[in-house]
Amino acid sequence: MSDPALPANPWERWGWAFASIWLFFLAFPISATVDADAPVAAKVGTLVCIAGFAVANVLGYSHRHSTWVSLAAMIALALATMPVIGIGVISFTPYLAILSALELPAPAWKWAAGLWAAVPTLSLLDIDGYPTYFFLMLWPVVLGGVMLRLFGEREQVAYAARSEFALVSERERVARDVHDVLGHSLTALSVKAELAARLIDIDPERAKEELASIQATARQALAEVRSTVGGLRAGNLEAELAAAPRVLADAGISTTVVGDLADTDPRHRALLAWVLRESVTNVVRHAGARAVTIELGPHGITVSDDGTGCSGAEGNGLRGMRERVSGAGGTITVRADAPGTRVEVGLP
Repeated sequence: MSDPALPANPWERWGWAFASIWLFFLAFPISATVDADAPVAAKVGTLVCIAGFAVANVLGYSHRHSTWVSLAAMIALALATMPVIGIGVISFTPYLAILSALELPAPAWKWAAGLWAAVPTLSLLDIDGYPTYFFLMLWPVVLGGVMLRLFGEREQVAYAARSEFALVSERERVARDVHDVLGHSLTALSVKAELAARLIDIDPERAKEELASIQATARQALAEVRSTVGGLRAGNLEAELAAAPRVLADAGISTTVVGDLADTDPRHRALLAWVLRESVTNVVRHAGARAVTIELGPHGITVSDDGTGCSGAEGNGLRGMRERVSGAGGTITVRADAPGTRVEVGLP
């Protein structure tokens, strides 16, 4: 039975058609039976055996039947024809060889294919009527069956590897998206909570507004995490452009936006939204900045601040940003400015 993670094996569906086509070559044992010097009853019995051989061969490619049972029946029926066609029984060998190579489980198919490939060596026994050059017919058949089996197995291995790679990539995508969503939302919550704590004595009404905003942000973060894990969330650049100044303002950082949504390439707006979100999160968390400038253009986005500058190892957020941008065929440059940090993303 096939592994459900792998594509359907074509032999499971069309093997019977493949087997049926090559039944044409049973014309040789049939002809030998008709021409044989044997009683009519014996000839009829032999023809019945050949017909049974053909049926067993076709059923051998159907996974509703056991290949071993089909092979055993084919061998028995082939041997039953020997009293009438004699050494002509070897004309059944290619059918046995190809069925063994294509349908038997590993490693049995290798041993069986090798056994049938050795049949031509019987010519060394000088058997009367044995075709000396029988190997010219049988060996290419065996080799063809072996190559088809090996190619099929390699294809399944490659498919399994691709499936595993896709699974790992999807896990990384979800982890990256959850990191970006939670990192931004938790940073915003932290900033709002600090602001509310400072205002609670001097401006209670404003503190209540910030607490209500914290509740709304938490609900939004929960919804974003759910949709991200489900693979349904796409970045919204318009929403991020509206949210960034508010988040930065809560942290005491002013925002200047150069350009607008219309200046950006619609193909990359979802990606630019993720870049802007992560950049703003990094500024609030690490920069110690007082001002941020966001520049929008047809080939990307630039976020610069006047903070303490970039230092230390690259974090998960920036690494995830690089993966997103690289996946879109773009480039990202992070460098120390004077003062602060400048993150520049270029897209094709």
